[in-house]
Amino acid sequence: TFLHEVVLSMASHFALSGLETQGWRAPMDCLRASEVCNQNSQCSSRFRIMRQCLVGRDRTTMLGNRECQAALEVLQDSPLYDCRCKRGMKRELQCLQSYWSIHMGEELYETSPYEPMHLSDEFRLASIISGKPCNPCLDAAKACNLNDTCKKQRTALMATCSSATPIQQVHEPCNRKRCHRGLRQFFDRVQTEFSYPLLFCSCRDKACAERRRQTIMPACSYEEKTKPNCLELRRTCRSDPLCRSRLADFHMNCQTTPHSITSCPNDNYHGCLVSYVGLIGSDVTPNYVDASHTNITISPWCGCRGSGNHEAECEAFLRDFRENTCLRNAIQAFGYGTDAGLVPITESQSAVPSVQTNLQPAIITKHVINSNDVKQIDSACVFSTCANLQVGLKICVVHCIVLHYYPVNPRLKKLRNLKMKCAVFSILKYFFLFSLHSWKKGTRLSLRR
Repeated sequence: TFLHEVVLSMASHFALSGLETQGWRAPMDCLRASEVCNQNSQCSSRFRIMRQCLVGRDRTTMLGNRECQAALEVLQDSPLYDCRCKRGMKRELQCLQSYWSIHMGEELYETSPYEPMHLSDEFRLASIISGKPCNPCLDAAKACNLNDTCKKQRTALMATCSSATPIQQVHEPCNRKRCHRGLRQFFDRVQTEFSYPLLFCSCRDKACAERRRQTIMPACSYEEKTKPNCLELRRTCRSDPLCRSRLADFHMNCQTTPHSITSCPNDNYHGCLVSYVGLIGSDVTPNYVDASHTNITISPWCGCRGSGNHEAECEAFLRDFRENTCLRNAIQAFGYGTDAGLVPITESQSAVPSVQTNLQPAIITKHVINSNDVKQIDSACVFSTCANLQVGLKICVVHCIVLHYYPVNPRLKKLRNLKMKCAVFSILKYFFLFSLHSWKKGTRLSLRR
């Protein structure tokens, strides 16, 4: 409720104020924390020692050195130890480098250097159900093409991740590093209401699932002739501050939690999906392993052959992707598709009574629900185009119908803002329902007379 949010906001404000009065313990930007540390002679000297300790040493070796241990104890009371970085911030890489310069590597999981994520309005879903078969991933592609930024970035991505010349095809299918960079740019620059439906659309057949799998151009960005060992892939990732941060963030936000309703930490699907997307374009780029529409399986391109005594550790790393209940539930909840198969946490009531006519296809409208609210849908198709737009209480029914049946209408192409279309169509829809309701009421009164 609104009152509950206000209370939480006030509580967090006073909590932060209390931390700030202590000086050292208040979490801050890692770049700012580095500046504060450099202004203190004791902190700056220990910071230099710590950076030398971490070069070429593992956790056990570093902790065995007294000088390194003493430096760590001092820095644990500095703002550097609790500092965090914001996703997409300016100088993000420098911020992450400052974070990892003090934090030692752990055995399997590392603490995420990013600020905690909270649920956002962009993950509110509006259920638009049609009785006829459709391809939500195709609808998501159409919606992307109607948006200038999404269309431009997607075209650039396809060009970057495709083979440039026949000569290049013989030696290398594509420039993998450029393709990864293009993927990161696509998801950074395109609004989530257009990019996420391409990646997380719900599917009822293999054609749809294959389109979804092809979103990241896997022939270039994902697949290789041979599968590297997963632990070697993880070591490569951890040598890069950005990849290391994204992997730690994924483990923190998508780690299966058995005692939560959704199997996600803090029941936060949003955090898991954002962390998953953050890995795309890195050395540990994940993807759908096949075009199955009944069983979603996610994995990086790696295996555990040749792991030796570390095979159990390798299998555990792979299970965090392939058998991740939190991630699977988050994807299914976002797509709001027939493969969700989950019990709803809460069920929203429709503010407008459903109206049944002889028109085809039949449309059933429901109120906007939270992304963590999952409802089983039988023999229905969810239009991902509308299901993930930030339209508040507006439900763009007509837009979905027109986009699905008349995708080449030139008048639609002139309307660049999908939200504005949804608002206009929603007004028309509610006006129609109100008129129909008034007409029925008048008819009943006439019959009574």
